[in-house]
Amino acid sequence: MSHDLIIGLCLLLVGFLYASVGHGGASGYLAVLSIFGIPVTAYRPFILILNVVVAGLSFSQYYKMGYFKWNLTWPFLLTSIPFAFLGAQIHLQKEHYNLLLGLALLFPIIKLLGFTPIDKINFKPLNVVYALLFGAVIGFLSGLLNIGGGIFLSPVIILMAWADSKHAAASAALFIVLNSLAGLAGNIPNFTQLTSSHYIWFTAAAIGGATGAFFGSHKFAVTTVKYLLTVVLGIASFKLLFF
Repeated sequence: MSHDLIIGLCLLLVGFLYASVGHGGASGYLAVLSIFGIPVTAYRPFILILNVVVAGLSFSQYYKMGYFKWNLTWPFLLTSIPFAFLGAQIHLQKEHYNLLLGLALLFPIIKLLGFTPIDKINFKPLNVVYALLFGAVIGFLSGLLNIGGGIFLSPVIILMAWADSKHAAASAALFIVLNSLAGLAGNIPNFTQLTSSHYIWFTAAAIGGATGAFFGSHKFAVTTVKYLLTVVLGIASFKLLFF
């Protein structure tokens, strides 16, 4: 099997899992490229495009199932989009980028392993001021680290008891799409011409995302796949932090 096809299968798996929980998969795509020794900084715009497509597919499915709430989402978007654009303007040195990305990958690992509290029953009204502040911080990190920010937003919504995991997934999906577009706008000068490898990887991730979005929105069990992806993210995080 060719190198591109192996990477494509890995991206398909990542797209499937992340879309099933309302995410675009940028941190997972970065992990895969890192494991295969591909310089991720050269693929920033490509990864953001994948993020937009996969998270968009996920949002469409969660929206159809009635999980999206505009009142839960707009304050985060208001501050995150401009800060994502600003964050994308900053280009870190490789060692600093690797450190921050390696630490960022710990968040989905913790979430996928189930270390975050289970969904709460008694929900609180959204605190708009807090949401605006969280949106600014997450948006800036999204642009800086070249990810959509869903890995940060979903746990925040659940931990603050503002919504359950399904509604958080719907909000995170739209959040990822718009912040990825903002980050992409800030990365236009760095956009490189697509190659045959890009098309293979893009198609694989899109297929995985479409499938994951459909099954995830209909409560498909992905426990086994979650643990497999946790291992991949853990290896990538370890490599970025220590090598």
